[in-house]
Amino acid sequence: MKYIDEFRDGDIARKIADRLADEADPGRRYGFMEFCGGHTHAISRYGVSELLPPNVRMIHGPGCPVCVLPIGRIDLAIRLALERGAIVCTYGDTMRVPASDGLSLLRAKARGGDIRMVYSGADALHIARHNPDREVVFFAIGFETTTPPTALVIDQADQEGLANFSVLCCHVLTPSAITHILESPEVRQYGTVPLDGFIGPAHVSIVIGSQPYEHFAREYRKPVVIAGFEPLDVMQAVLMLVRQVNEGRAEVENEFTRAVTREGNAAAKALVSRVFELRQSFEWRGLGEVPYSALRIRPRYASFDAERRFQITYTPVPDNKACECGAILRGVKKPTDCKIFGTVCTPENPVGSCMVSSEGACAAHYAYGRFKDIPVVAA
Repeated sequence: MKYIDEFRDGDIARKIADRLADEADPGRRYGFMEFCGGHTHAISRYGVSELLPPNVRMIHGPGCPVCVLPIGRIDLAIRLALERGAIVCTYGDTMRVPASDGLSLLRAKARGGDIRMVYSGADALHIARHNPDREVVFFAIGFETTTPPTALVIDQADQEGLANFSVLCCHVLTPSAITHILESPEVRQYGTVPLDGFIGPAHVSIVIGSQPYEHFAREYRKPVVIAGFEPLDVMQAVLMLVRQVNEGRAEVENEFTRAVTREGNAAAKALVSRVFELRQSFEWRGLGEVPYSALRIRPRYASFDAERRFQITYTPVPDNKACECGAILRGVKKPTDCKIFGTVCTPENPVGSCMVSSEGACAAHYAYGRFKDIPVVAA
């Protein structure tokens, strides 16, 4: 299949691995963060880390929208279903993220809440049209990739005068999170997360383009290589980062030229700008409060803002003390550093959000990486 098979070719992967072995300086260590959970999944699934030189380390980032969703936001959606009687619609992975009091959206559904899994905001809009006597709330999450479709359904609801539809908006922004990581004590002060560069997200960059990352290269001297989600994409991006570090360069390079441009999708960005505006601050799981890192619905569309319509206020909730998801999202720890990984916390019974989505670091390592942690016993 075009753009699939040729980017999973084992012979080419070995050639890139040989080139990496030749070009990686044995006298130094390289630390690269793959921001997006899609890259984390590809690295674990295809064994990319086993093909990298031992002094090249991949660091998991916070780029899983389900993972970074704080407990308090899920609690809001649960309250709308159980206390306000609303039909709450959201994506499948969001249904399973643990919330307060042992609940999740899925468990709240079992308690009688009308909570429905949808594939898109358009599905939620359809439900609102067919249930005119019920309040229907779309619990919208995600990075810049899923924001334009949410903007579109809000605009459509406005054009139709759909009075029973609203959106609980939890859309967050990639560049703000990268800035927060670069400004964190672990990176700037203590050096516990040694970052030499980033693999930039693929789908997000299709929307926003490569231009927003130029700030990190210029101001922080950190190279960024935008890469697709196939294994050869990731390996080529690592090679490009190694070359930049070796040459003392800090630039934005685009490995994913088949889909990403510098400017991005102008129509999608214009639609988002028309419907949404920046929040002054937003809590991310693991990162805490991050300034100007999320979107809210503009006053022009206030009647479709669930927070305004139901007059609900956000209350932060601490994570489970046994879960290391927050540290994993910051790149401070690996999934196997968590004491409950693979025992108490599994994809079937997740304690932390990193074990819920296939883009989560814990779920990816549980599915594809655990064989590395099993000692080989000679016969």
